[in-house]
Amino acid sequence: TVLQSFMAMVIVTVLWVVVGFGLCFGPSIDGLIGDPTSNLFFNGVSANSAWELAPTIPFILFALFQAKFAIITPALITGAFAERVRFWAYLLFMVLFIIFVYAPLCHMTWHPDGLLFGWGVLDFAGGTVVHMSAGWAALAGAIFLGKRKVQKAIPARITYVLLGTGLLWFGWFGFNAGSAVGASGLAAQALGTTTVAAAAAAMGWVFFDKILGHKPSAMGACIGAVVGLVAITPAAGFVTIPSAIAIGLIASVVSNLVVSKFPKGKVDDALDVFACHGVGGMTGMILTGVFASNAINPAVVDQGLLFGETKLFLNQITALIIVSIFAFNASYAIFFITNKITRLRVSEDKEELGLDITQHGEYL
Repeated sequence: TVLQSFMAMVIVTVLWVVVGFGLCFGPSIDGLIGDPTSNLFFNGVSANSAWELAPTIPFILFALFQAKFAIITPALITGAFAERVRFWAYLLFMVLFIIFVYAPLCHMTWHPDGLLFGWGVLDFAGGTVVHMSAGWAALAGAIFLGKRKVQKAIPARITYVLLGTGLLWFGWFGFNAGSAVGASGLAAQALGTTTVAAAAAAMGWVFFDKILGHKPSAMGACIGAVVGLVAITPAAGFVTIPSAIAIGLIASVVSNLVVSKFPKGKVDDALDVFACHGVGGMTGMILTGVFASNAINPAVVDQGLLFGETKLFLNQITALIIVSIFAFNASYAIFFITNKITRLRVSEDKEELGLDITQHGEYL
């Protein structure tokens, strides 16, 4: 699983330079996808020019910053089908997913001529583009591939989970605050809402576990923190600090309930990618439509429900429905096509031996 994430960085970085950036941020084709020919192999992407919505930083810096979002999305998906996928099939799926799912969603949401952007849909740092797309793809993959032969529920090392969560929390400041595309007051606000939402969600998860009669656990605190980070992502640069606390608390309760009620006997989402990233992203998108304020960010034309306006909230709900349908069905189709080209699932005997040995010859 670590190698799968590492290869996401390797493969998607090259794909991004060759064609991915153009598909996401090239001249718009009907608001649905970018024309890659203008930025093929980073043509025209230099340190001496700038993206129109990020005029204070070099164009190449913006392009490489955006590569990070593309890299992390398929890496998130891998958590759902852990211990079941052939390595080469996974690489093919990843390439197809970036081209046919991630790129259209990115273009529609973040390009100034994109369809959802034009509607006024708000997604500051990837609630739709990254977390919803990964969550729905994860669910599609878990359904398509079926259950693992042995469903392991106990993590190998809790200390590693805690360490990883700390690294994620810190790294998320770059993810969210960096989406202000400048060292500005808005970046500081996004950093503040990010850490507060994560803290509130971690607290909420542990306390809600107690209410449900469960023991407070390190795993629960870590999962809660990540859910808070996911949920604040679309709202980070649009909401106040008190609103961030509310978003974190609400998201932690919603995802906790989904994790506990998810039909694990039928759908084997190994790391609860859909319940945490998918549901967390959707919760954040909805709550952005509740709490977004133009006092925080003048780019908010229509404010949230909290301020007595309904247009943004309805746009967020509409986008959520459209993106959910598209991301799930397109991802399922890509799993199906990939499986026709090269078998996706490992054989039972190889699964039983473990993918470290059978796919990579790594004897740990």
